[in-house]
Amino acid sequence: MSLKENPVLSTILGRRSIRKFQSQAVSPEVRDILLECAFAAPSAHNRRPCAFIVIEDRATLNALAEAHDSGKMLAQAPLAIVACAETANYPQGDRAWVEDCAAALENILLAARALGLEGVWLKVMDRHPRNELVRPILGVPDSVQVVGIAALGFGDEVKEPHGGVVKEKIHWEKW
Repeated sequence: MSLKENPVLSTILGRRSIRKFQSQAVSPEVRDILLECAFAAPSAHNRRPCAFIVIEDRATLNALAEAHDSGKMLAQAPLAIVACAETANYPQGDRAWVEDCAAALENILLAARALGLEGVWLKVMDRHPRNELVRPILGVPDSVQVVGIAALGFGDEVKEPHGGVVKEKIHWEKW
């Protein structure tokens, strides 16, 4: 078996941003394991700022599809998981919560791929007016930051796995 045939590595290398979904629902068992994988992500200083909003309601998914300028696929996706950060325990200027939520979103996307689903990461944080349009739909309090949304479902498109390293982007020992 080659290294790329390892199931974990093939999941990582095969993960692509999929924006077309079948209408088939995601089972509660799969949804719950995706959340467990999100909570397994690393957290700087173990502060654990991540909180998640699970969206399966068609009306809410459709509203998000309208509000998010790059989120039209949410109108097809049967599931979305929104990664948020409760930032009250962070010193001024410390934005480690961004990386914590990013790690959680990547865990969700990799776990989805491993379980036969596909998905795409939609950035919300620091994007005006996207952030202001999404927050009221989700009822997010002012003390919480919305980092991103994972649109998830059974893929209705296929993309080839990533093609390998870009040698020009690799530097050894120094830039």
